[in-house]
Amino acid sequence: MNTTTPRHAAILLAKASITGASEREMAQLAQRTQAALGERFSTVVHAFNEQGSPSLREALDLLTAQKADDITIVPLLLPMEPGFRTWITGAVQRWRRGAQGALPAVHLSTPPEDSLAIDALVQGLLQQTPATVDAPAAALPAGSAIPPQLRRVLVCQGGPCNHAGAAQVWGHLRNEQKRLDLRNAGAGMMSARTSCLGPCNLGPVVQVFPEGTWYGGVDAAGVDRIIAAHLLGGEIVADLAYAPQPGKQTLR
Repeated sequence: MNTTTPRHAAILLAKASITGASEREMAQLAQRTQAALGERFSTVVHAFNEQGSPSLREALDLLTAQKADDITIVPLLLPMEPGFRTWITGAVQRWRRGAQGALPAVHLSTPPEDSLAIDALVQGLLQQTPATVDAPAAALPAGSAIPPQLRRVLVCQGGPCNHAGAAQVWGHLRNEQKRLDLRNAGAGMMSARTSCLGPCNLGPVVQVFPEGTWYGGVDAAGVDRIIAAHLLGGEIVADLAYAPQPGKQTLR
């Protein structure tokens, strides 16, 4: 008879965040939750749906590698948007299709049936001494400068792209942007992280404007090639680029 205690795990899932402070707060919340519920859950981790790391896929992979028997996902969004639950369901289903080996059961927690706990939280916050928002020392300037850079480089930070290594792609691009002074070199460029750009199976996805060129499967070496050929030379890196087509495309 198998007497092994089941390993229950949980993922605290928040919406997009690109700030280090938010990631630290989520990590601390996961630690406090595990400390409080350690008899029930052997592991509690955090994840973001996009524009943050770890992604939901990374958290699912981690807990699977740790031999969790089942995983409960707790969406941290109140009020709950129906689209968020739909996104979670689709993300888990895509993960299951691509994952290897024996997989744990995955559950999705339900919203609270009443608002008493939320009421108590809000009322407690309102009973605290609030911080005053100071008036600005001087009037803000009336206008905004338009940046002269011609090119815009977008790095997708959706869940599948993060799972494929988009964080490393973004970090390398930013380092090279500073090292090579790409804002002023050639036609000049600006870079930005984005939420899901769409072609998830081509991740990590990078898009370069004004041409709107789609690059898929980009790694650090790919970033170097895009910088040298496209950003500085004006030539598209053909073997990394994906032209718009009527049908679906797969990663080459």
